Amino acid sequence: MFVFIQEIWTQSWLLLGQMAPYLLFGFLAAGILSIMISAQWVQRNLGKPGLGSVLRASLFGVPLPLCSCSVLPVSVSMRRSGASNSATTAFLLSTPQTGVDSIAVTYALLGPFFAVFRPLTAFFTGLMGGALVHLFGESGIVKEVEKPDTTACDDACCSDEKNKSYLKRILHYAFVVLPKDIALALLVGVLIAGVMAVLVPQDYLGAYIGGGVISILIMIAAGVPVYVCATASVPIAAGFIYMGGSPGAALAFLIAGPATNTASFVTIWKTLGGRNASIYLLTVGVSALGFGLLLDWLIPLAAISLPALENQAHVHSEGGWFYNTSAIILLLVFLYSYLSGIVSIRKTKARKVEMSASGLNEVDSTSEAGCCCHCADSGGHNTQENGDI
Repeated sequence: MFVFIQEIWTQSWLLLGQMAPYLLFGFLAAGILSIMISAQWVQRNLGKPGLGSVLRASLFGVPLPLCSCSVLPVSVSMRRSGASNSATTAFLLSTPQTGVDSIAVTYALLGPFFAVFRPLTAFFTGLMGGALVHLFGESGIVKEVEKPDTTACDDACCSDEKNKSYLKRILHYAFVVLPKDIALALLVGVLIAGVMAVLVPQDYLGAYIGGGVISILIMIAAGVPVYVCATASVPIAAGFIYMGGSPGAALAFLIAGPATNTASFVTIWKTLGGRNASIYLLTVGVSALGFGLLLDWLIPLAAISLPALENQAHVHSEGGWFYNTSAIILLLVFLYSYLSGIVSIRKTKARKVEMSASGLNEVDSTSEAGCCCHCADSGGHNTQENGDI
């Protein structure tokens, strides 16, 4: 039993070390984007009707580090600020599938070809879904939904965050806010990949669901109802490829998993209407199947082999100290972000007590620090407390 646990730990640690330097770089890039591209900027640029806004929405959504839960308040706010249903749908489709941090992790585990193909898939998925809604969807909001509260950013609880320098805000989002969002899901994904590497022989599933339409449909069915974020889904996809699954089937999971889950689909239905929500779901399925088959067709033509999990030990043997150090730094970042969240919640509770005693209105605590300055800095990115794991 001890040997079994030790093997899982070893495989998981090797995988974490391979991801760590790229993920840390992705965090920093995401922090820069959180300052450069705010929710208000997105809303201003996606308000015009037509396919031009669909194109911009698909393009803007690709690098943003927003998952399928945290993209919802941004999208609702965009829609209420004048963005068309087609642009909102395009943004909802392209954004949760990928981001700068998940692209970096994809490069580390699945190689450069996959890392380029994945964001292109997200872009064209958003473009296709937005165009279909523009041509065949409903216009207007069918049912009123609650608008994310942004007034709290004018309260005292956000004054410190607003007064910080750009550098401090970038670092805060990159190494506190974003890591706290994905830490648990990422570590669980790494552990699952480690278990796959130990329990299932390499290429074991190749004879059963290695490639083709059936394997892709299985991965779509697995990904649609559950929630897994764009970054944390990568090690699971790598583990599937290691077991003999096709790259196209893994890509289908990377599309369907982050882009859909039950809670987000219900919100999309209420916000955009039944017909548009159906187009959204249909677009996810068609894209996952079509681009999955395309990837399986392209990889042999390009004579590309995916690194998956089998090369992790070899990579570590070439620069073990670097990857081990990166993994330790990444875990320290996760720990610091978790502890910062606890401290922030306690400060918020104390501030609410003080404000209540002073006769002031309490600030609704639905995001980090009890207000939406977290959402403002990140373009609406929510914390684990709002549904992300």
